[in-house]
Amino acid sequence: MPYDATKLKDWQISEEAEKNMPAPMEWKGRLGLDEGEILPMGRLCKLDFMKIMRRLKDRPDGKYIVVTAVTPTPLGEGKSTTSCGLMEGLGKRGAHVGGALRQPSGGPTMNVKGTAAGGGNALLIPMTEFSMGLTGDINDIMNAHNLAMVALTARMQHERNYNDEQLARLTRMRRLDVDPTRVEMGWVMDFCAQALRNIIIGMGGRQDGFMMQSRFSIAVSSELMAILSIVNDLGEMKKRFNEITVAFDKSGRPVTTGDLEVGNAMTAFMRNAINPTLMCTAEYNPCLVHAGPFANIAVGQSSIIADRIGLKMFDYHVTESGFAADIGFEKFWNVKCRCSGLKPHVAVLTTTVRALKMHGGGPRVVSGIALPQEYTKENLELLEKGIPNMVHHINTIRKAGINPVVCINAFQTDTRAETDLIRRHAERAGARCALSEHWARGGEGALELADAVMDACNETNDFEYLYPMEMKLRERVELIAREVYGAEGVAWSEEAEAKAKRLEADAAYDDYATMMVKTHLSLTHNPNLKGVPQGWTLPIRDVLVYSGARFLCPCAGDISLMPGTASNPAFRRIDVDVETGKVSGLF
Repeated sequence: MPYDATKLKDWQISEEAEKNMPAPMEWKGRLGLDEGEILPMGRLCKLDFMKIMRRLKDRPDGKYIVVTAVTPTPLGEGKSTTSCGLMEGLGKRGAHVGGALRQPSGGPTMNVKGTAAGGGNALLIPMTEFSMGLTGDINDIMNAHNLAMVALTARMQHERNYNDEQLARLTRMRRLDVDPTRVEMGWVMDFCAQALRNIIIGMGGRQDGFMMQSRFSIAVSSELMAILSIVNDLGEMKKRFNEITVAFDKSGRPVTTGDLEVGNAMTAFMRNAINPTLMCTAEYNPCLVHAGPFANIAVGQSSIIADRIGLKMFDYHVTESGFAADIGFEKFWNVKCRCSGLKPHVAVLTTTVRALKMHGGGPRVVSGIALPQEYTKENLELLEKGIPNMVHHINTIRKAGINPVVCINAFQTDTRAETDLIRRHAERAGARCALSEHWARGGEGALELADAVMDACNETNDFEYLYPMEMKLRERVELIAREVYGAEGVAWSEEAEAKAKRLEADAAYDDYATMMVKTHLSLTHNPNLKGVPQGWTLPIRDVLVYSGARFLCPCAGDISLMPGTASNPAFRRIDVDVETGKVSGLF
């Protein structure tokens, strides 16, 4: 180490690093785990969450570090890479460090964006397992979610085929009288399959189901995934799984998984998924992988469970928030921390020269197409025009009372003049700033970042939420729009405002989290508006209600829960050696 990241693909670096990767029982000794706390699963293992928490309940928590980013290009700016690099840098400084990252979806992995394992010398291993199902948590979510749909559609068929007396005698069920036009749930699968966004089910005879319109969403957008990320234990998961609204009846009352008597069976499918999977960086720093919810519609974080274990096990625990600080960090700040009761010591804002050039008016960045030369040649004027986007996110983090550290995630084409310019503006905005070359040099390249983070962790901060829970929904949305996004105000559609008023009038929704839904490619609702747009209004067209997760989701713009597969997807380059079984071609 480090490996030559300019010549080796990520999967090749992973393959080399895996040769010395600790086996599950070796991790037991390294991490000081007791018998039964480690659950081997082939080359990987899970950690028994409840056993570890019971044993370590009186141990003080370590330092809590969250990694976020500026508004990204469609290529991403390396939050996972920075998270791994920071762990490696802290490890080089002799710190007892670990982390928690989200599990990647098979949709992006087999599409254009690729897996979320980090990159270069700052990645998670074993990369193949990480990218292709890991220890089965997403499969468990798919099974549990689709079981709820099986329960609903079977119930609708039986209620159509039997009268009340027959229904009670043959099935011991009361009639739920589901409105087929108000089925809230669909089916899920973990690929980008645009052909399944709108489907008709139940075609055939009376024994072939209830005929109606339905849909598929990508698995990681499931409400079950959101629940996995925010629960504190299995009991809370079971309770929430029985409170999911699947549909509404013909009188407008919610029909839940509890009404369908399916929530307990759904929880049974998730009994193993409640435990995080243990992986490590290419320099063998331990990292927990658990949950992978969408960030533009759900909470976008790895799980509270993984963070709680990590804070007990490690002196420094690094966790990542999805997308930029306006989405991922805002939800970490006001939702995840509120659900967990945990308070961070420092936030790392990942930035890149190329992202800031894009915000300065650079040419369009498109996945799968080579970057225009504006991004690979020094251009201080373009860069300076885009720096306000970084400053905006620094200010957002400071509003939470957290100490920000800007990490310049170094690319080979960056120049000293460019990184110096970013540093000057970051420090002028009140943040520490570090240039980090973890992609090229691993932990040795992240020492400046590690030092800045340790310094920030030793300072006190004044962490506080943006709003109190007593604040009503529309007031919360207005505050987030103004203080986090930079909008001048909010424009509610007639339907969305009427819905918001009904929700505000019902005390049952007072403790629901506000989970904003918008694009990650802009501070605004419009992905084409870059930089820090001025004089705009945030439009809210709907408010989605997730009763199991206890989320109210105001929707700004159109967000698809089933992405599409592009014309040149990653699966075309993935192969397997039939003699060794080794997978090649993963990003």
